Amino acid sequence: MDFLQRFALAVVLSCCSESAIAQQTSAPAAHSEPWWNSPWGEDDRLGNVNNLSPEGVKRAVGLVKTGKVYALGVPTAPESAAYGSRQYTVERTPGPNADYTSNGSQRVTAFDERVVSSMGIGTQIDGFGHLGVDHHYYNGITGKEVATSRVFQPADIPPIVTRGVLIDMTKQFGKPMLELGDTYNRAEIEAAMRAQGVTVGKGDVVLFHTGWMAGKMMSDKDLYRSKEPGIGEDGAIFLADLGVVAIGSDTVALEALPAPPGKNFIVHQTLLAKKGVHVLETIDTNQLAADGVKEFLFVLGIPRMVGTVQMVINPVAIR
Repeated sequence: MDFLQRFALAVVLSCCSESAIAQQTSAPAAHSEPWWNSPWGEDDRLGNVNNLSPEGVKRAVGLVKTGKVYALGVPTAPESAAYGSRQYTVERTPGPNADYTSNGSQRVTAFDERVVSSMGIGTQIDGFGHLGVDHHYYNGITGKEVATSRVFQPADIPPIVTRGVLIDMTKQFGKPMLELGDTYNRAEIEAAMRAQGVTVGKGDVVLFHTGWMAGKMMSDKDLYRSKEPGIGEDGAIFLADLGVVAIGSDTVALEALPAPPGKNFIVHQTLLAKKGVHVLETIDTNQLAADGVKEFLFVLGIPRMVGTVQMVINPVAIR
């Protein structure tokens, strides 16, 4: 092998070596998960809320027969059974020691208020920015974008006016209150639907009655806000694939807690991040269940407070 041939071979080997080193030291290739891609396109931020329609509103309005109205929200207060370490404080300003000066014939006096709170205390809706999977949220949005913008704020969710369905799991389990360890999945939900004569369809809001609020919220607040019976992963997938807009219950976190090993908040991950279905928590289903209500007009206008990832709400049911 002459000099020129040896020189050419050395150059080729050197280039190959540099290429290999570059491949080993470069950042991993970008990847994506199948659930990152919304069926409504890469710009979608609403998820199954897209299933709402004027036709659905008209059908839901037709469910109103008696005109009875149910407030589904509970008060948000410093003493609320809030999940984890969430706290609510309120101060009326200028306060009881304010020095008012009577001025003019009207003698106007007034108070404002100062509120410091998580928006996840009391009855609430979870936005898609509330919980994700490995720093990714609905439609593949990164945690960095959630942290540095107002993406997925509940203030952007349009009014939800649709058919509501109550599934009474106390009837399915045959007891006035579900207990810790009671989890309902597709089999239990379908059985309850058949027994109670209800169906679930695209655009609906589904509420579960477990009796947990009536039984534990006041008598054992610490238990109520930390452990609960609830829906499982399979049940969440089943309802999400039917096209429901939101799923809620009379518990503080919707899903069964404690979770199975390795499945911590798997229902939240499934619904919020992967399926685009909103989670409703601490919904007062007591009177609906007592009246045997199965379907109703569901109405929710979400307070338009910008920048949050969850929001205190007071949805209304009308039958």
